[in-house]
Amino acid sequence: MINYGDIKSIDGEMFDLFVSSGAAKLKVNAQTVNDLNVFPIPDGDTGDNMFRTINGGVNAMKGVSENSIAKKSKALSDGMLLNARGNSGVILSQIFAGIAKGLQDSETADIKKLCEAFEEGVKTAYGAVVNPVEGTILTVAREAAEAATARLTAETTLEAFAKDIINEMRASLERTPDLLAVLKEAGVIDSGGAGLLFIAEGAAEAINGESAEAGGGAEEKAVELDFNKFTEDSVMQFGYCTEFLLRLQRAKTDVDNFDVNVIIDYLSEIGDSIVAFKTGTIVKVHVHTMTPHKVLEFCQRYGEFLTIKIENMTLQHNETHFAEPELPKVKKSRRKFGLCTVATGVGVIEVFKELGADVVIDGGQGKNPSTSDFVKAFEEIDADNIFVLPNNGNIIMAARQAAELYDGAKVYVVPSKNIGQAYASLSMLDYSSENADEIAATLEDDMKNVVTGMVCKAIRDVTVNGVEVKNDDYIGFTDKTMLASTPDKTETLVRLCEALGLAEKEFLTLVYGADATDEEKIGMRGKVAEKFPDAEIYEIDGKQEVYDVIAIIE
Repeated sequence: MINYGDIKSIDGEMFDLFVSSGAAKLKVNAQTVNDLNVFPIPDGDTGDNMFRTINGGVNAMKGVSENSIAKKSKALSDGMLLNARGNSGVILSQIFAGIAKGLQDSETADIKKLCEAFEEGVKTAYGAVVNPVEGTILTVAREAAEAATARLTAETTLEAFAKDIINEMRASLERTPDLLAVLKEAGVIDSGGAGLLFIAEGAAEAINGESAEAGGGAEEKAVELDFNKFTEDSVMQFGYCTEFLLRLQRAKTDVDNFDVNVIIDYLSEIGDSIVAFKTGTIVKVHVHTMTPHKVLEFCQRYGEFLTIKIENMTLQHNETHFAEPELPKVKKSRRKFGLCTVATGVGVIEVFKELGADVVIDGGQGKNPSTSDFVKAFEEIDADNIFVLPNNGNIIMAARQAAELYDGAKVYVVPSKNIGQAYASLSMLDYSSENADEIAATLEDDMKNVVTGMVCKAIRDVTVNGVEVKNDDYIGFTDKTMLASTPDKTETLVRLCEALGLAEKEFLTLVYGADATDEEKIGMRGKVAEKFPDAEIYEIDGKQEVYDVIAIIE
């Protein structure tokens, strides 16, 4: 490989190479980033979220043939924006959105321009966060940008520039526990900042000609399909899941004024589960159809394809982002109000639908939905006003980013952080006022009188919030506050309920996890009822992963 260390400017192809190498480095180390989770529970997904975010951008960038750093960085940014997952993924996408903005008028960029673009990336990321917290990926990015700019001279080479950034990122990461008490108590550095460092290190390896994977683009593990599900005697029933990115071409259409409804109207005649939206000059399309060739022929009137994926839906992997079964759907008439929420566990999903959720995105701890997943849900709901309950602090930013992208409705993101808050809000769901602002305010207000606690197994020894935790013990906590830890699941639940003030409350809903046996359910309910005889207890067979039992107290 070529060593680029001594050069003082880069073009689009180099930019592509360096970022791709960074993505590959993150992919290899994603689990290391996951394991930096503050809480000792098996739900760490920061590394996975960041990789899937940047990998979506890399795949989009590969579709740009021009050797232009402006066009390459714009495609990268657009792809990351649509694939952003989790808070760190969203922030990462905003960093690169700012970098693209800083490079928007450049075919090539010298070191000074790269410094300015990096600073623009930091500025954009800080601006995207409502309450920026220091000691996170934001701090690591900012301090690295500041250090690189401060050390910049006319003689600075690309290698020196990369080395300045990496050295400061490492130093900044080491300081993150001093800025965030929760990191210091858990004995870890910030996971998002660590992910950013791996990306920078991967880019530096490509600069020095050391990256074996850099040129290939980091691909996610392919899903294995069971071809026996569709044999020579099968009859096609469900059609093809057809997805692609279309780059609009000026030779074929008015790119700047192109109306994506032209595509949506046509697809409505030959398919369903339609999602189509425009970001810059790229149109992302998803449709279920019996005739994918017609979809491709029609859309090629307006541009050329960057990516195409067509899958026989009989063979598709069972794990889908959406809880809805992959069946043909009748397009409903547009409504005034609709609601989208996020949950995991077939029992929880079923309850949420019964309470009025129009679409439940299957996601949560360990499988955060992307910005694009939310946009797809909004399209499916097809309402003038859409309310969103993300139910996880790590999903709220992706939901808000989707709300900003989507122009087909007014979207209200109600910042629910757990399923207990969503359960309380959905239980009181009422559209009769006909006033969307009032409905959103009521949904948020209804969350205030509920507390939610979770019980699961610890995956390492740690002390959090003064509670000493042993590996394989059960822990009870609410949000990010540790409240109890014992070797016994039921005892931990009882102590959790006590810490959450069940003695002064009226109602308790126990949501049992996927592995809960009937004997365990009877035992947990009995012990809680014995300890809190005045509480009215309800039960849901949630079948959720990660959490053995969730306690919703009102």
